[in-house]
Amino acid sequence: MSLNENYPAYLANKAISPNFNLSVEDKFRQKSATKVPLADVAMMEQAIAGAAQAAQPMAELPSYRRQEVLQYCVKRFEERSDEFAEALCIEAGKPIRDSRGEVTRLIDTFRVAAEEATRMVGEVMPLDISSRATGYRGMWKRVPIGPCSFITPFNFPLNLVAHKVAPALAVGCPFVLKPASKTPVGALLIGEILAETDLPEGAFSILPADREAADLLVTDDRLKKLSFTGSQDVGWKLKARAGEKKVTLELGGNAACIIDEGTNLEDAVERIIFGAFYQSGQSCVSVQRVLIHKNLYDKAVAMLTEKVGKLKAGDPQAEDTFVGPIISEKDAERIDEWIASAKSAGAKVLVGGERDGIMVSPTLLADVPKDQPVCAKEVFGPVAVVSSFDTFDDALAEANDTDFGLQVGIFTRDIQKIMKAWDTMEVGGVIIGDVPSWRVDHMPYGGVKESGIGREGVRFAMQEMSEIRNLVIRSVPD
Repeated sequence: MSLNENYPAYLANKAISPNFNLSVEDKFRQKSATKVPLADVAMMEQAIAGAAQAAQPMAELPSYRRQEVLQYCVKRFEERSDEFAEALCIEAGKPIRDSRGEVTRLIDTFRVAAEEATRMVGEVMPLDISSRATGYRGMWKRVPIGPCSFITPFNFPLNLVAHKVAPALAVGCPFVLKPASKTPVGALLIGEILAETDLPEGAFSILPADREAADLLVTDDRLKKLSFTGSQDVGWKLKARAGEKKVTLELGGNAACIIDEGTNLEDAVERIIFGAFYQSGQSCVSVQRVLIHKNLYDKAVAMLTEKVGKLKAGDPQAEDTFVGPIISEKDAERIDEWIASAKSAGAKVLVGGERDGIMVSPTLLADVPKDQPVCAKEVFGPVAVVSSFDTFDDALAEANDTDFGLQVGIFTRDIQKIMKAWDTMEVGGVIIGDVPSWRVDHMPYGGVKESGIGREGVRFAMQEMSEIRNLVIRSVPD
C-alpha cells in the first residue's frame, strides 16, 4: 500500500496546492507517507468568503439536484473504495478490515443523506385555538441555516467527515471543513469527488490548517454554525468563543457496559472484546468500564482475559490484525502512564499492560480505584476496566457516576430493567444486548454532560443545520 506523493486541498470547490507544508505519517511505520497543503489565514478568509457568497445559490438548489450530488458521491466512493480503505489504513493506522468497514459507513451515510435530501418536510398547523385566531392558518418549513464550519478528529477520518458534509449538502448549506492534521487524506479524497460535481462555486472548502487559520472557523460571524467533534477540553472552549453561531459538539466518552444475570455470557464477552479493542479503543464510545453481576463475575473475567490475550496486534495492513497502533507516541505514553498509575493504586493487570513505542497491548484491569484516570477519564486506547455489582440499580448508578454521557451498553433480557435503564441513564443512547460502541449512521447520535450538545445522524444533523421558518395567513374579508 502507498499514498500519492502529495494531495491538493480544496478552496471554493477548486483543487489548490499553494504548499505541501503538512507531512502525513504512516502511523505504524512512523515515517512520512504523503504531504498536503496547510492553509493560512488568507486562504481561510477566502474559503469563508466563498461560503458566504454560495449561501443563496445553495439554498436555492432544488432538492433533486442536492440528491443527485450525493448519489454521485456514493457511486464514486464505491468505485474507489479500495483506495479509500488503503489511505485510511496508512494515515490512521486502522487495521485494513476495519478501514474497509469505515468506507462502507461513509457510503451508507451519503446514501441516507441522498434519501433525506428530498424529505425536508414541514407542517400545516391549525391556529384557531381561540376566537381571536379565527380566520388564521399557519404552516412552517425548514430552511438551511447558512454557511457552516466543521472541525473533525483523527479516529474516523472518513465517516465523521461524512456526518457533517453529507447532511450539509442534503440541506443546502455551504461549508468549510478543517480535517484532523494527523489524518487529512480521507477528507481530501472526498473533496476530490465533490470537485467533480456542479455545486455552486464556494459550496465547499476542505483545508488542513494551522491554528491561527482554524480559529476563524470559530470566530467568524459569517459562519452560522460550528460543528466540532473532538475532545471535551477543546470543544467547550470553542463554544465559549463561537459568538452567536449555533454549535454542535460531539465530545468524549467513558462508556460503561453492564452484564446482568440471565444473559448469554459468551455472546456478551465477544461483543465486549469488539467494543473495547476495536481500532485500538480510539473511539468515544469504546467500552471502557465493564460492570458484571457478582454471580457472573469470575467466569466473565476469565473468558475476557483469555480472549483479550489472543488478540492480534501489529501491522494494520495485515489482514489478521485486530489492534493497530495508537495515533501518536505521545498518546501511547499517556495511556501507559495511566495504566502505571492504576497499578500503583492497587489495580491488577489481568492481561496486557505493556507498551512498545506506539503499540499498547490490549489491556484488562481489575480492582481499579474509581478516581484513577482509566476509570474517571477517557482512555482513548485499548484498555478496559472490570468490576462487579450486586443489584441492577447499583450497576445503573455506577454507570451514571461519570462526567460523561454518550452511550451505554446493557446485556439483559428483562424488559422492566430495559425500561428503567432507558428512563434513568444520563446518556444520549442506551444500547440493549450490545456494546455502547454500536452505531448505525441514520440514528440520532450524541451525548449529554461533558459528552456534548446536539445530535448527529443524518436527519438529526440536518435539523441542526436548518431553521424553522413560519408562515401565517389571515383570511381577509371580501
